[in-house]
Amino acid sequence: MSETKYTAADYKSGQPRWCPGCGDHAFLNSFHKALAELGVPPHEIAVISGIGCSSRLPYYMNTYGMHTIHGRAAAIATGAKVANPNLTIWQISGDGDGLAIGGNHFIHAIRRNVDINIILLNNRIYGLTKGQYSPTSARGFVSKSSPYGTVEDPFRPADLCFGARGRFFARCAAVDGGPSVEVLKAAARHKGTSVVEVLQNCVIFNDGTHNAVAKKEDRERNAIYLEHGKPMLFGPNKEFGLMQEGFGLKVVKLGENGITEKDILVHDAHCEDHTLQLKLALMEGPDFPIALGVIRDVDAPTYDEAVEAQIEEVSAKKKYHTFAELLETNDTWEIK
Repeated sequence: MSETKYTAADYKSGQPRWCPGCGDHAFLNSFHKALAELGVPPHEIAVISGIGCSSRLPYYMNTYGMHTIHGRAAAIATGAKVANPNLTIWQISGDGDGLAIGGNHFIHAIRRNVDINIILLNNRIYGLTKGQYSPTSARGFVSKSSPYGTVEDPFRPADLCFGARGRFFARCAAVDGGPSVEVLKAAARHKGTSVVEVLQNCVIFNDGTHNAVAKKEDRERNAIYLEHGKPMLFGPNKEFGLMQEGFGLKVVKLGENGITEKDILVHDAHCEDHTLQLKLALMEGPDFPIALGVIRDVDAPTYDEAVEAQIEEVSAKKKYHTFAELLETNDTWEIK
C-alpha cells in the first residue's frame, strides 16, 4: 500500500449518467471511499466492465479502465491480472452481463481463483436494454420479455460462487454506505477471486426489488450482518439469533425457552467447509433474515501467482531465453 493519503475525490472522474435514484450512484460513492481507505494508488488500479447500466462505471473512475463487451469482463480482467500481477483489478458486472452471457466466464474465474474482485450489481432486471427479465428475476416476474410472468427459477449468485469452489463471497445493499465500504475493503484484501453481490434498485424497470433491505429500519428487521467470530444476532435490539436445527438453521428469540446468547451460532467466515456458509448465503425472507457482510473468506493458491511461478520454473530449465538464443540451439549454416 502507498504511504500517500488519498481521498475519495482522488478516484473520481466525470459526471455519472445514470437515472436519478439508481443504486449505481450509491455504490459508486462507497467504491470511491473504499479505495481511498485502502490507499492503493489510482495508477495501480484497473476497473473493467462488460455491457449494461452498471458497466458505465469505469468512466467515473480516475484509474485505468476498460469498457469491454457483453459478458466478457471476467476474461479480460483475468488477462489483465496475469499480464500485470501488480495491478489491483475490479470487475464490474450486472446480473445480466455477469450471469447470462457471461456466466461461464464468471464461474471459471472463480474456479481458477484469479486474484480479481468481481462486483455483481444485482437489480434482477436488464436495465440498459429496457426491462427484460434477467437470470436473477424471480419466477412469475412480469417484464417486457415475460408479459405473462417467467416460468423459470432464478440463479442465486451465492449458489454459483460456492458451486464453483469460490473462496470469498460477500453481500451488501447499495444504499448501505458504511457496511458496503467495509465489504469492499475485505474483498480487496482477499488473495484470490472475491465476489461481492450488491443488492441494488432499478427505479425504472424493477423498482422496489430489494425493499426488504432498502431502509435502515428494514435492514434491522430483515437482514443480519455477519461478522467473523461474532454471534449471529439481528433485530432492532439484537433480540433474535440463529441456531442449528438438524442439518438446517432456525430463528430464535433470546429469552424464550431459556435461550441465551451462548446458544447462538458464531460466524466462521474462514471455515474451509462451506456447508454452513452456503446456508447463510441462501437465507431468504420472510422466514429468515438476508445475510449481509462477509460470508466466506478462505485462503487458497491463486491462478495468476501459479502461472507466474510456472513460467519462472520452466524458463530456468530452458537453454534459451531470447529468440536469438533459440535459433542458436538448432543447427546453423554460414552461407558465403
